Amino acid sequence: MTIKALGIDLAKNVFQLHGIDGTGTPVLRRRVLRAQLLEQVAQIEPCMIGVEASTSAYFWAERFERFGHTVRIISPQYVKPFRLNQKNDTNDAQAICTALQQPNMRFVPRRSVELQDIQALHRARQRLVNHRTALAAQMRGFLRDRGIVFPRNIGQLRRTVPLVLEDAENGLTVSARATIAELFDFLREVDRRIALFDRRIDEAFRASPLAQRIAKIEGVGPKISTAVVAAVGDGREFKNGRHMAAWLGLVPRQHSSGDRTQLFGISKQGDQHLRTLIVHGARAVVRTAARKTDGKSMWVNQLRERRGFNRAVVAVANKNARVIWAVLRRDEPYRKAA
Repeated sequence: MTIKALGIDLAKNVFQLHGIDGTGTPVLRRRVLRAQLLEQVAQIEPCMIGVEASTSAYFWAERFERFGHTVRIISPQYVKPFRLNQKNDTNDAQAICTALQQPNMRFVPRRSVELQDIQALHRARQRLVNHRTALAAQMRGFLRDRGIVFPRNIGQLRRTVPLVLEDAENGLTVSARATIAELFDFLREVDRRIALFDRRIDEAFRASPLAQRIAKIEGVGPKISTAVVAAVGDGREFKNGRHMAAWLGLVPRQHSSGDRTQLFGISKQGDQHLRTLIVHGARAVVRTAARKTDGKSMWVNQLRERRGFNRAVVAVANKNARVIWAVLRRDEPYRKAA
């Protein structure tokens, strides 16, 4: 039995395999347990294996490649159009196998263990930032119920809450005061842990020449540069800068037919965390460009006047994504516009 392409629907304990030969005829349809998967794959002659991007995709890809197979990881959104009938493991594995053979299919960039570690730092930090945002919103809500209002700013909250807790004349009950105090202590502990992750990200930045090179770009710092390197490596998975910008969801969404072209807002596809960081960096560039006279700042200022602040931010983010790709792929330092 010769298998040309094999689609594997990854799961926790039970895995579905769908293999085809050179003529496209299905020659393997099998459901295996986790303990049997590597043994089954080892018995197959080296072929192309496709898996969906998931939390265990890199782990299994590395294991399969030890047996001489070529592994491609596919985003679930690109597998879905090839699924026939209802969603189940059998149809999913078949859809993965079909998607794997498409000549224009886009695959997920591979990451080494070191890059996965950096990405884990970013994801863990973002989880804590989300917790901090939720804590701050809850404290503001509790205090607003008691007639105490202050701006929606985390720095303002850190300054105001201790003063509120010390004020014995503000009408807070003993129970409410204790509740706010506990939440505020928790927020300070979250702040401490976020600062710890910040230091670890800075260490990863200092250890990465690629990250240091792209950090020279305006609007790109240690957090953005390490997140980019963790997500795309040296950028070889993208054929050009526009391809990378599209992968990040920073290009217009289309709904066109015939001679009728419709463009909407950005597609927001790809890595949401990375796109958010790049947009935040671009926002800082647009905000500070008014005080500068270099070529890029003048372009940003003119764009802001014509299209408004938010569109200018997205345009700068798109441009930065393309510049990042160029710096990564050409192995050259960033040259700032005059």
